Amino acid sequence: MIDGVRVVPLRQIPDERGKVMHMLKVTDEHFVGFGEIYFSCAWPGVVKAWHIHTSMTLNYAVVSGRAKLVLYDLREQSPTRGVCMELFIGEDNYVLVQIPPGIANGYKAYGDKMVILANAATEPHDPEEIVRLPFDTPEIPYEWGL
Repeated sequence: MIDGVRVVPLRQIPDERGKVMHMLKVTDEHFVGFGEIYFSCAWPGVVKAWHIHTSMTLNYAVVSGRAKLVLYDLREQSPTRGVCMELFIGEDNYVLVQIPPGIANGYKAYGDKMVILANAATEPHDPEEIVRLPFDTPEIPYEWGL
């Protein structure tokens, strides 16, 4: 695990009509704040990486499809600096992944349909607050293949 990252199992309430998928409430112990919610979508095989937020906390949940979410700790003073973490999240592992600022993150869609990843971010999007690196940057020792 990377220091400060939380993986929270989420509740699904199914019935014959479909289901309700919980994600995040203001009353949750791990709730930090709300800035905006958006959905990142990717076709199978697509990699969306790397993103590093300087002040925003991310709250990711895959509501459709499956994703390999990869985190890499770049924080100077972190006890887990340089640690890489892989999570396989989606329909068969419905969880909330809370990612604090300073951790590089990205995901690869896998399976046979588009991934829909929801992010309930603690701040509205600000292009000055995010650092982007290419998925194959030598700064992060990670290979996106199988």
